[in-house]
Amino acid sequence: MAFSPARGRGTDLSAATDILGPMTSTAERATALRALHTDPKLLTLVNVWDVASARVVSQTPGTTAIATASHAIAAMYGYEDGEHIPGDLMLEAVGRIVDAVDLPVTADLEAGYGDAGETVRRAIGLGVVGCNIEDQVKPLTEATAVVASVMAAATAEGVPDFVLNARTDAFLHAGDRDPDEVLADAIERGRAFLDAGAPVVFVPGRLNEEQVVALVEALGPQRLSLLPVGGPPLARLEELGVARVSFGPFPQRVALTALQEMVEGVARGEGIPEGTRPLT
Repeated sequence: MAFSPARGRGTDLSAATDILGPMTSTAERATALRALHTDPKLLTLVNVWDVASARVVSQTPGTTAIATASHAIAAMYGYEDGEHIPGDLMLEAVGRIVDAVDLPVTADLEAGYGDAGETVRRAIGLGVVGCNIEDQVKPLTEATAVVASVMAAATAEGVPDFVLNARTDAFLHAGDRDPDEVLADAIERGRAFLDAGAPVVFVPGRLNEEQVVALVEALGPQRLSLLPVGGPPLARLEELGVARVSFGPFPQRVALTALQEMVEGVARGEGIPEGTRPLT
């Protein structure tokens, strides 16, 4: 199935184009997405997993870009998270999302499905202008080489402003390690990824304010991306110089919770919940 990398359908570009004006190419969309990261205003991305969720999020006022969630897309197809879904199927789902909206799209591409550079090259061909690539705490030299390969592929495809959200799993795989050691590891990896060309570093985990401050000081303002699970509120993260927050699989969990609650209501003899909105 082929997908157009140029323009999607059905949404308003006004929010994202306040910075750079109308976007007519993949490269321009990438530049717009990068500008949203360097702006002192915190970029908030409520992750999507299919065309319906992408359209709902993109049409909601205040949305400036779209981010996919690999965990949620895999679940949609019945796969466990962790690259169990075939890479071709993931890219097909992402391509459908790109084609359905008219905002910059950044995709969660896990660890790259065996060849991160090639996977990103194919994603750019679908119109994707940013991505997450996770290091899975592989040896730093190997992880840094992956970052460099992704940015080289993007440049070769004519998208030098491609927004690689280089993810380190230092906190997710911390186990019982000393928290100070984990923080130092995340800082070392983040700095290496920035040196290799990544514009932003993603450090998911349950971080407190002291750890966020240390990461921003080490990486620089508007260089850190987080999953806001616990920790400081969004307004405080913006004050601290965090570039971006995204919500991973949680938006899908919120939607499925609402579905489950409706099913429970039906079992009690209730009908469609009040306040249900039509999809457009």
